Amino acid sequence: MSDERSETRRRLGLVRILTLADALLLIALLVASFTETRDLVSVLGPVHGLTFLALLYQCARGAGEGLWGWWFPLVVVVTFGPPGSFIGERRIRRALPGVPESSA
Repeated sequence: MSDERSETRRRLGLVRILTLADALLLIALLVASFTETRDLVSVLGPVHGLTFLALLYQCARGAGEGLWGWWFPLVVVVTFGPPGSFIGERRIRRALPGVPESSA
């Protein structure tokens, strides 16, 4: 059981990194869009899209392996990424037995 918790924590760490990257890229993309920096938008758009797909893949992979429920990737899609991912990651981390609150 401890190995499963350890794997879940490791996967949640990866989800957290992808979530932060996705959020930062989204902000940069929006700023570039509003300032009409077309060259930057053409680079940030695909990078942000790939990051979002990687985030969604990791959430779906964890659900498929039974580390968490299918609600997690669904929430990520419905909220367009970072908001649902932050909420889901924190909720799963809090539900893990033996995980102190400070690590959430």
